[in-house]
Amino acid sequence: MNATTHEVREPKPIRVLIADDQPLVRRGLALILAPDPAFEVVGEAGDGEEAVSLAHRLRPDVVVMDIRMPVLDGVAATGRLARELPGCRVLALSTFDLDEYVVAALRAGACGFLPKDISPEELVAAVRVVHTGEAAVAPRLLTRLISTYVRAPERPGPPVAQVDGLTPREAEVWRLMATGLDNAEIADAMGVSASTVKNHITGLFGKLRVRDRAQAVIVAYETGVVEVRRPG
Repeated sequence: MNATTHEVREPKPIRVLIADDQPLVRRGLALILAPDPAFEVVGEAGDGEEAVSLAHRLRPDVVVMDIRMPVLDGVAATGRLARELPGCRVLALSTFDLDEYVVAALRAGACGFLPKDISPEELVAAVRVVHTGEAAVAPRLLTRLISTYVRAPERPGPPVAQVDGLTPREAEVWRLMATGLDNAEIADAMGVSASTVKNHITGLFGKLRVRDRAQAVIVAYETGVVEVRRPG
C-alpha cells in the first residue's frame, strides 16, 4: 500500500508597491522588505499618479504610500485605489506623527499609518497587519491624530445607540474604541472575551458602513459620540 504524500505549499508572498517621491526612501523601504521571502516588492512609484497606474498593472496586495507627493498626493491616490481596486490595501507614511494629511488618508481608505522613522521590524509587522485587513495604527496615536484634526460637530449627534440601530454592547465598544483602547483593553473594561469584542466590532463596522477601526473612530468624533478635546 503506497503512502499518499501531500505537497506542502508555501504561502504566496505579499505583493508590495512602494510610493514615495524620494528615491532613497523608496530604496530603503524596498531593502527592508525584499530580503524577506514573505514579501515581494513588485514596483516603485515616485508620485501618486504613477502609484495608481502601477497598482492597476501590477495588482499589489499592499501599497506603502507617502501622503505628501507631487502630481497626485497620497491622499487622492488612496481615495482612487479604495474606489478602483478595493482589494488593494494602503499603508500611509508620513514624516510627522501628528499630520492632518494622515487623517485625510485614513478617511479616504488607508488601512494604516506609520511615521517614516519606524524600525524595520515595525514596517514588516504593519505590512502584514494591513494585508490581513486589520488597521495598522496604534490605538492611542490614532485617537490623538483624530482628536487633533477632526472637526467636532456644531450640534451634538444622536445618542450612540441610535446610530444605525447599534446594540448597547456595540455602542459601548465604539465609545471605548474611540477613546484609544485596543481590543484586549476593551474586553477587560467590559468583562468579556476578546473574541466577543471582535464580534461586536464586526457588527459595528457593518452598521456604521466603515471598513476599519480608523474610519470608525473618525465617525465617532464627527458625530459627537466622543468629545473632541483641544489642547489649552
